[in-house]
Amino acid sequence: MTFFNSNRDVKMPKLIYGTAWKKEETASLVELAINSGFRGIDTACQPRHYNEAGVGLGIERSKIERKELYLQTKFTPFGGQDPDDCPYDPKASIEDQIITSLGVSFKNLKTDYLDGLILHSPLSTLSETLRAWQVLESFVNDKKVRQIGISNCYDPEFFKEIYLKASIKPSVLQNRFYRDTGFDKELREFCHMEKIIYESFWTLSHNRDFLETEYILSLAKKYSVTPAVILYRAVSETGIIPLCGTTSEEHMKEDLLLEEFNILPEEVDKIMEKLTNLIN
Repeated sequence: MTFFNSNRDVKMPKLIYGTAWKKEETASLVELAINSGFRGIDTACQPRHYNEAGVGLGIERSKIERKELYLQTKFTPFGGQDPDDCPYDPKASIEDQIITSLGVSFKNLKTDYLDGLILHSPLSTLSETLRAWQVLESFVNDKKVRQIGISNCYDPEFFKEIYLKASIKPSVLQNRFYRDTGFDKELREFCHMEKIIYESFWTLSHNRDFLETEYILSLAKKYSVTPAVILYRAVSETGIIPLCGTTSEEHMKEDLLLEEFNILPEEVDKIMEKLTNLIN
């Protein structure tokens, strides 16, 4: 698999395996994904939706060298945590919450550095978000984390303020990719301009009807791949890195074929135009 380079010159594979909601199957699925060819793994220090320790175990079982893997996790603010199973003291300062969370992630993932650390969502105000961002910046300065980013941030002006005021600029924006947000057109344009990698989730699950349209089906037949691969390839051609969360070994191997054919630029343009028009 080829890579995109972020604004911090970090190599990121063009398809990343997402580990949300895998629960007790996390370790076996991560091992399977890596052995199928995935070289990027996304998780979070958020027991409500992720089994981060299972991710670490799956990586360990795969026998892959750490340097061959792009590994990113997230700090999840307390509002996104299970109050009865939070990896840090919610009464602590935001600084201490993030520091504790990172320590838990290092232990869970059996590593002493991360390729990416994502703020799972903005905090309640811009000033609080920037305060959290400064902690993430300190990890980059200490070489514990190679790059930082934010997820679930859909307000272009809010994101631009973070970018403007940050000493270490965001390298990743990870958002839902679906019609309710207009497919983040303005945010994606800004990311492209500033060499920020836009990571998409819900790329397939919330665009199922689009995968069944005549044009997508015709391209799938033309290139002898699945409709899912056609969509993954099209968004990849626009600079997006999709997250893939399949639990099927067959689908893992199929989805990794996204670079095994030469789609035409005009086909990519038409796919994105038709996809965007679904919001109208």
